[in-house]
Amino acid sequence: MSVTAKEVATWAVAHWEHLAPALTAPRCEEDHERLVAVLDEVLDAGGADETSPLAVLAERIGDLIDAYETERYSIPDADPVDVLEFLMEQHGLKQADLPEIGAQSVVSAVLNGKRQLNVRQVSALSKRFGVSADAFVP
Repeated sequence: MSVTAKEVATWAVAHWEHLAPALTAPRCEEDHERLVAVLDEVLDAGGADETSPLAVLAERIGDLIDAYETERYSIPDADPVDVLEFLMEQHGLKQADLPEIGAQSVVSAVLNGKRQLNVRQVSALSKRFGVSADAFVP
């Protein structure tokens, strides 16, 4: 059954009070939390299925949440060496405690900027510390 533009507009106007919060960008943390809860409900109601009409709504709500989080919670790019040094400090590790990278001399070369991490090392460090591999890529 095809729905006319007038029918859609009439329904939207009549229900806007209830629909607007799901389509409005969050302005504060309370709005953000509410929108995350709405997204959870939409996903549970079928929006997680890409063939569902609710998938479009879930995508729009997700975009609003993503924009808010990117603006407020984005982490500035950090040098991979700084990230590694931070993680080593947080975990009380020394150069010899990182077999994922290799021998202590290899770890030293990486930390001194004389050598970059390779794909295998990045993958292993990402798994060990539970962070995105992007953290170790310049």
